[in-house]
Amino acid sequence: MYTKIFRAVIIGAPGSGKGTISERIVKTFGFLHISSGDILRQNIINNTDLGRKAQDFINSGQLVPDEIVTKTMLARIREVGNKSYILDGFPRNSAQADILSAREQIDAVINLNIPHDVIISRVKNRWIHAPSGRVYNIGFDDPKVPGKDDVTGERLTQREDDKPEVVAKRLQLYDELMSPVLAWYAERGLVTSFKGRETKEIWPRVERFLKDKVQG
Repeated sequence: MYTKIFRAVIIGAPGSGKGTISERIVKTFGFLHISSGDILRQNIINNTDLGRKAQDFINSGQLVPDEIVTKTMLARIREVGNKSYILDGFPRNSAQADILSAREQIDAVINLNIPHDVIISRVKNRWIHAPSGRVYNIGFDDPKVPGKDDVTGERLTQREDDKPEVVAKRLQLYDELMSPVLAWYAERGLVTSFKGRETKEIWPRVERFLKDKVQG
């Protein structure tokens, strides 16, 4: 296992394969994956005070405020102590990046640069069996019977937020939100962008990049 302590931020639009790349980083390098979304979801499931506050904002279609996200993530980072990690979903604006940099040294920012048309087409082909959460990707992981769940035979549906027009809007919002963060880190020479259409094409480059960093 790699012994050099390394701290990174991963940035990528919804549907960019950020979750898959993060999983592979954890598996290959032993980094901890600290995801703001996962932490908030866990708090919502456990019905904590933080979870209830977050749920109120989510229910009304708003982003969870900076103050809550920052406090939560910094508390988790403190718990982690002297270990390598990858931050996912934080920082999401330059104010958060400022606060984070005052407390932690970030060694690299991995930016997954996937064309929007690829993401829209990928998500458009995603169908789910809502009761079980099983996911199918048309053209990649098709159901045995078109439109039906393999196990129950029940009808598959598409999540409301997987519809192309909804995804396009989300991607536009994502760009508006994250461009200043990327600019903030780029000014400090920390951003490395990985452009591609598929995770299998991007992952070997991310792996090589991190190997050089943690062995250097």
